[in-house]
Formats: sequence, structure tokens, C-alpha cells
Amino acid sequence: MSLPLHDTPILGMIARPTVPTPVEYGNDASFWVEYPSGLVDLSRSHHLPGSQDTDALISESKQADTQPPPLKSTQVDIPVDGGRTIRVDKKSTALVVIDMQNFFLHPDLRAHPTGLKCVEPLMNAVPVLRSLDMKILWVNWGLTDHELKTIPPSLVRGFRKNGGGGFGSELPGDFGRLLMRDAYNSDLYGPLQAEYLKGKEIGTDFWIHKNRMSGLWGYQTALDLFLKENGITTLLFSGVNADQCVLGTLADAYFRGYDCVVVEDATATTSPEGGFENVIYNAGNSYGFVTDTTRLVAAAAK
Repeated sequence: MSLPLHDTPILGMIARPTVPTPVEYGNDASFWVEYPSGLVDLSRSHHLPGSQDTDALISESKQADTQPPPLKSTQVDIPVDGGRTIRVDKKSTALVVIDMQNFFLHPDLRAHPTGLKCVEPLMNAVPVLRSLDMKILWVNWGLTDHELKTIPPSLVRGFRKNGGGGFGSELPGDFGRLLMRDAYNSDLYGPLQAEYLKGKEIGTDFWIHKNRMSGLWGYQTALDLFLKENGITTLLFSGVNADQCVLGTLADAYFRGYDCVVVEDATATTSPEGGFENVIYNAGNSYGFVTDTTRLVAAAAK
């Protein structure tokens, strides 16, 4: 017996076959177009013929041979998991690097070997993405004394160890107060700090503070404001920890209607096996797409 049409699992985007005819999803202002070739156009630049004549959330072309429009110089095609390619508008796309800070990565404070492995891929990808006119957003913990009074108890408890320490407490050596703005432990780890400063100087990189596990929690955050003011709709996610702050920001971005892409080799976690894999699975099968820095760099070279 065949299953009902709507029994099709939502979490199966990577395994699904390509569409037989072009399909447009969304509305007049915010839409994607998927083609039989495997291209998913996220650039919001070209509607399917006749799609604006209907109020439907999904519009299908009657012509199986409808071809994608030619790639513009302002766009780039990026291969992603599942045999798809996403087309994005360069200036509407940003790399979001989350919490690659000394507190989470410095060997004097913790062991995070998988997080440290993300440094080289980021160092390779960041200059290339800058060359495409994409913005680089370093989204980091950076608390003020006022914010210490507003953090909910569950979060306060989670950052204490053996009943002591926690947000704002003094760390050993020169690391300063835990995750406070301008403290050394809140700086980016190793060469990433200098790379950020290089981008800041030329106007491509921006440091955005957050005060929760998600950079997009609540009514309005600094990150959400920046994205809206700069017309950014597509986000390439990286950083640590994959199943905590990266996932929190990713899920909130998905709920708000941003295009979400996880950069797998630039994302990591300290959680046991399954934590990282679950994020990658859901990123590609539900929230959006999964790629890596090798494919990003190769796409930029075309």
C-alpha cells in the first residue's frame, strides 16, 4: 500500500530526488526557485513565469525544460550536500562565525581539538569570501556588567563549575573576566583575531556581541538589526559549539526566514558523538543546506 502524499518526511531534503519541473517556494518578496538540474536559486532575483499570478506558497512550472537564468556577476553558485547547488547573491550573503573565542578554544582554558581544527578552514575561506563582497560577521559572547543582571538562572548555572566561577568571574593569568567585553578570553583565538582586525580595517568584517546562546534570540538583537539594515538574507554558519550557540542562532535564523547554510568543516562541538552529527543532519534535511570550505573556495574561483 502506498503512503499518503503528506506522509513524506519533512526531514529528508538531502535524500529527495530533484524536482521534475521548476518549483517556486515562498511569496512575492521572499522566495526560492528550485530547478530539475539540482540548482536552488536563493537570490530572490528571478520569479518563475506566472508565479506572481497566484497566492500559493508553492508554484510549479508546467514546462519541465525551463532553464535557470544565466549566472550574474553579482551571484555565485555553491555546491551543497544532496547533489544540489545553491545560487546566492554575494552582497546578500554573510559568513557568521560564532564563538571562536579564547574561552572556548585556548588550550590553557580547555581541550577542544575539533574546535581548533576549524581555524585553518576559516583562515582559508574568510579572505576568499571577502573577495566576493560577502560580509564576515564574528558573533561572540561579550557581556556588560548590566547584562550580568539580566541573564536567566538556567544560563548562569550552566556556566558555573563546581559551584564557583561563572559569567564575569576572574579567570587565571591574563584572560580577564569570563566572557566580558574586551577581556582577553573573549578575543578570537590565535590567528583569527588578527584576521578579524584585517577585515575590520577594510570594512568587510564586523564584531557583533551576543548575550545568550543564540545571537538572534528575542525581539531584536544586534545581529538581527545588522542583517536587516544590510539586506542580508543568506547566512553561512560556522563556529563552536555546533549543538549549542551555533544551533541556537541557526534555528532562530531559520524561524525568522533567513537562508541557512552550515559550513561543516568550520563547525565543531565538545559534545559526545551524535551532537555534531545531529546538527549536520538537521541543517541539511530541514533548516537548509550543508557545504564546506573546500566547496566555498572552489565556487569563488569559477
